[in-house]
Amino acid sequence: MTTSTFFLAILVLSAAAYTLGLKRAMAVAKPAGGLSRLHSRPAHYATLTALWCALPALAVFSLWLALEPVVVKALVVADLPEELSRLSTGRLNLVYNDIKNLVAGNFLGTAADPALAAAAAHYRQLKTISQAALAVLVLTGALAGTVVVHRKIKPTLRARNQVETIFRVILFLCSSIAVFTTVAIVLSVLFEAIRFFQSVSPGEFFFGLKWSPQLAIRADQVGSSGAFGAIPVFLGTVLISAIAMTVAAPTGLLAAIYLSEYAGPRLRAVAKPLMEILAGIPTVVYGFFAALTVAPLIRSGGSLLGLEASSESALAAGLVMGIMIIPFVSSLSDDVLNAVPQSLRDGSYGLGATQSETIRQVLIPAALPGIVGGLLLGVSRAIGETMIVVMAAGLAANLTVNPLQAVTTVTVQIVTLLVGDQEFDSPKTLAAFALGLVLFVATLILNIIALYIVRKYREQYE
Repeated sequence: MTTSTFFLAILVLSAAAYTLGLKRAMAVAKPAGGLSRLHSRPAHYATLTALWCALPALAVFSLWLALEPVVVKALVVADLPEELSRLSTGRLNLVYNDIKNLVAGNFLGTAADPALAAAAAHYRQLKTISQAALAVLVLTGALAGTVVVHRKIKPTLRARNQVETIFRVILFLCSSIAVFTTVAIVLSVLFEAIRFFQSVSPGEFFFGLKWSPQLAIRADQVGSSGAFGAIPVFLGTVLISAIAMTVAAPTGLLAAIYLSEYAGPRLRAVAKPLMEILAGIPTVVYGFFAALTVAPLIRSGGSLLGLEASSESALAAGLVMGIMIIPFVSSLSDDVLNAVPQSLRDGSYGLGATQSETIRQVLIPAALPGIVGGLLLGVSRAIGETMIVVMAAGLAANLTVNPLQAVTTVTVQIVTLLVGDQEFDSPKTLAAFALGLVLFVATLILNIIALYIVRKYREQYE
């Protein structure tokens, strides 16, 4: 049985348990004097029965999925011939992968080794037993939970309180997953970054002016030491992000002001969805547009003005990235402006202010926290963009602030360093985690700044 089959079976059992609980609640209500004598509504009794049917089954299913691979592997390895079971851990894992490939029919060898064939047969047998045992345990857990709650249903049972408690625990667990996932991501990046800084000094990484993390295979080759000065990478990221926000911030904010204060209902109903379509275009499409249209225009325009423009430039990537970010800034700013109470507008007009004065002196100050939040979200989007930079700005880590030259960004270098099979003991690969840690800290600082601005300038209206 597949995982989807188990979930479908649990769903069917829960629906049946719901029906039984509902009928039981109706049955116990009649002798007690009607439904008004029940502590909770009949639906709460039914929901409680369904929950106690599904939760034990899901708990057994989750625990089994977590332990089954470990137990099956231990039993298969224990049954291997002595010459195979004495292999190192790495070699033994390769043998076990061959056994699983043989079971799946993906074995590429001309003929399977008899020992591997026997181990594969043992593996199939264990999986069959495991599936059968899992089905029995899941069914037993579901039925046991249903029977226990079904017998406890009576007018004095606080079913609603128990249902709310269960859902509160479920919501807490769901929120905890997000927190623990964030902590796990941070720790995984932090540990690998610490390993990198054990090989490369933080001073060289944060203040070095040369970025060339290509390590040679032999020590006598040129460039065997590598260069891990990340200043060119950071500078390229800031340059492209600054160009993007120079395009997105005024354009998006002015578009939001027009749609919120000047545009009629018909124009707004058409223009706002069309603008937000830009947010749904894949970034690779923007990359093609930047590489095939914007970059040649910049190069030809630079030659006409006597400027030397590279075929891949920060200006091309920044302009197209700014166009991509416009919907984020515009949509958030428009929503914030529309959330400003109409009474503030009416009061401003009543004092003799014009529409433009009302926008400058009333609406924008009132909506400033939301506008700043939208701008910082756009900055984070620009910092994290990869595909447009790869296709329009190149991979060269040049130490320059000339927007007509090729540059690179943190995200592009992370992708470049982690492409293909990599050894995670090499400073070249570990440098990606150091860059990722810096990117995480930069984004965190932006979020802290946004939170500070919102708290400092937030205005609440009745």
